[in-house]
Amino acid sequence: MASDIRARIERLRGELRRHEHLYYVLDQPEISDAEYDKRMRSLQELEAQHPELVTPDSPTRRVGGAPRQGFVTARHSSPLLSLDNALDENEFLAFDRRARDLLGRASFQYVAELKMDGLSMAVRYREGRLSEAITRGDGETGEDVTPNARTIRSLPLRAGEGDFEVRGEVVMPARAFARLNAEREAQGLARYANPRNSAAGSLRVLDPAITASRQLDFYVYLFLVDGQPALESHWESLARLHNLGFKVNPYRTCAAGAPEALEFIRKWESKREELPYEIDGVVIKVDSVAQQQALGSTSKAPRWAIAYKYAARQSETVLENIEVQVGRTGALTPVAHLRPVVVGGVTVARATLHNQDEIERLAVAIGDTVLIERSGDVIPKVVRVVKEGESRRMFRMPGKCPVCGGGVVRAEGEVASRCVNSSCPARLKESVLHFTRRDVMDIDGLGTALVDQLVDQGLVRSVADLYHLTFEQLESLERMGKKSAEKLLANIAASKTRPLPRLLNGLGIPFVGERTASILASTFGSVDALAGADEETLQTAEEVGPKVAASIRTFFADARNKDLVERLRKLGLVFTHKRTAKPAGPLAGKVFVLTGTLSTMTREEAKALIEAAGGKVTGSVSGSTSLVVAGEEAGSKLEKARKLGVKVIDEAALREMVGG
Repeated sequence: MASDIRARIERLRGELRRHEHLYYVLDQPEISDAEYDKRMRSLQELEAQHPELVTPDSPTRRVGGAPRQGFVTARHSSPLLSLDNALDENEFLAFDRRARDLLGRASFQYVAELKMDGLSMAVRYREGRLSEAITRGDGETGEDVTPNARTIRSLPLRAGEGDFEVRGEVVMPARAFARLNAEREAQGLARYANPRNSAAGSLRVLDPAITASRQLDFYVYLFLVDGQPALESHWESLARLHNLGFKVNPYRTCAAGAPEALEFIRKWESKREELPYEIDGVVIKVDSVAQQQALGSTSKAPRWAIAYKYAARQSETVLENIEVQVGRTGALTPVAHLRPVVVGGVTVARATLHNQDEIERLAVAIGDTVLIERSGDVIPKVVRVVKEGESRRMFRMPGKCPVCGGGVVRAEGEVASRCVNSSCPARLKESVLHFTRRDVMDIDGLGTALVDQLVDQGLVRSVADLYHLTFEQLESLERMGKKSAEKLLANIAASKTRPLPRLLNGLGIPFVGERTASILASTFGSVDALAGADEETLQTAEEVGPKVAASIRTFFADARNKDLVERLRKLGLVFTHKRTAKPAGPLAGKVFVLTGTLSTMTREEAKALIEAAGGKVTGSVSGSTSLVVAGEEAGSKLEKARKLGVKVIDEAALREMVGG
């Protein structure tokens, strides 16, 4: 009898998996929804009667379990890198030329795929069963969203055999997005802005049942075993993934060189509105995995792939006002308040104007009709004035901070005007919000409204004060109950274990963002070593030039910052980091500066050549410069090199140094 029940359960599971694949992956249903639901109910009843026979990959597990308390992070098997962008055909052809030059080939095969506008996710399978699903995160680690990913019907819970990993894009189809917004309108709630953000938010909710209701889709584009490509050809990998039951975008092509790839790009730029989901371009990849490995990657992106981004979407509207926001470094940023307008499916009411110079360049004034563009289909900006307003008002940056009334200065050589008052509440609030961001110290629960209260009531005068907050102080704040206060205190305590790169990013050193913070931590290994380094030593770190080095020195020389660092040290935050070995190669330890026009390669190609050989390229000549590579019409950098006695070579000598 038990064997009969087991066989019946397995038969129902097999039928349901088959019909899920037909419906959600192939879009070729064979039975009605009612018939599918009938079989699902039969399986649910059998599993309820025999819970010992329930398995994690059963179709009944897709409906979503109990809500969780929070997410945990997990490391990727290999870095999930971003892609460099090509914004026009010339930039794509430049990418093609670089790849051919580096490979020494006249042409090779590309694979062109639609660039879906969603959320990247890596999914691991153990013995053919879905075991983990991880968001992209920072490319090294992401959030484990496995229970939510299981609810995506186009993602198989079982596929093939053995251990492997797939990577792809989680998207919200246009139909599901429209339905979601219709439901929200019926409930009197605000509409969601766009499908991409809705997909990301739906995947990250703590209740898998909510994810299940959002009808997300998952398209795979990469097949890995032990963190490496599983097959010798990317095109073959996509075919294999399709055969394993994964949803692979059918709109792809093999292109014999750049001209055919461009044909595909042009075709879909004109047809993108016909698709049932949003795309923002086309991804072009070198097909051969051996050639991919030969081309390698920079620290940010592979050299064998590029994203061709379609032109931004634009709309016209009226600029109704300009207000000034104060950032964490004191920078005053003018923000355009617009008559709300739909740009590429998203309602836009605000856009940055960056600084006074940009306003003057645009010759824009309050009351003008302006052209708004969503760059990369995401960030709104003012492109130009379409029509001057009849009663237009010119804008000038205020002489005093609009928040604290402190003085405003604009340093020589900078475009930003800054509030000089380091105690400015606006600066402090932005600093605290930056410190608590998910990709910085990840203190969930500290939003704008709460930070406003903490600063306004004098409970937080620096980020170090966050670690001295008490339960009684938090519970007394508006909209803070007992559970919320307890959870926030736990999140604050947990942030003490964040690695050094995140802390360096959180300190708010001007010009030191996520990537530079990671480089500094890996190069110097501790806060003390970084704080004690002079400007020349700082510039030996990858991508750190004179401007960044000077900013770091200024930060650690300030008495208030020294006090902040010491307070954070005593609180037990992480102050050390594992140093990375310096790159090996014939140019290891050497610092180069490029100047003039090179005859056989571009500056970017020369930079890539030097870095591949272990050297570093900086933008200005200093005492730490090892060699200057000079081309035709070399200017002030060549003169400075001669004054400092820095050796000057030509590109032929550079090629000889790296072995031809």
